[in-house]
Amino acid sequence: MKVIFLKDVKGKGKKGEVKNVADGYAQNFLIKQGLAVEANNSNVSSLNAQKKKEEKVAAQELEDAKKLKETVEKITVEFSTKAGEGGRLFGSITSKQIAEELKKNHDIKIDKRKIELDDAIRTLGYTKVQVKLHTEVAATLNVHVKEAN
Repeated sequence: MKVIFLKDVKGKGKKGEVKNVADGYAQNFLIKQGLAVEANNSNVSSLNAQKKKEEKVAAQELEDAKKLKETVEKITVEFSTKAGEGGRLFGSITSKQIAEELKKNHDIKIDKRKIELDDAIRTLGYTKVQVKLHTEVAATLNVHVKEAN
């Protein structure tokens, strides 16, 4: 019996796949558990429509990420903090602080985990920080740390 998987089933198939499985397995387990539906014409056409819809959503997300990249690369996030001798900070600037500053001053919401900072910023000056906006789109954000008076 041909079935369309609604969820991933280990060893059998992934979500959205159409596969041929034993009749009893399909009827007694996959369909009863809601893991799959029978692959008839209406179910196959709804699967195709859903895939097209998902492709449109993915394309829109990519487009939005590209627009956000242009915006982010024009921005310089500024921090004023106390520093000691040689421009070394008392404390550090973390990805969480950068994300909060972007939200507060520029109304751009970026998850702190998307900001790729190897180690917290501990010195004065300009630092370029990678921001992963999408699987295919990454932007470079300028962070300026200056000494507070």
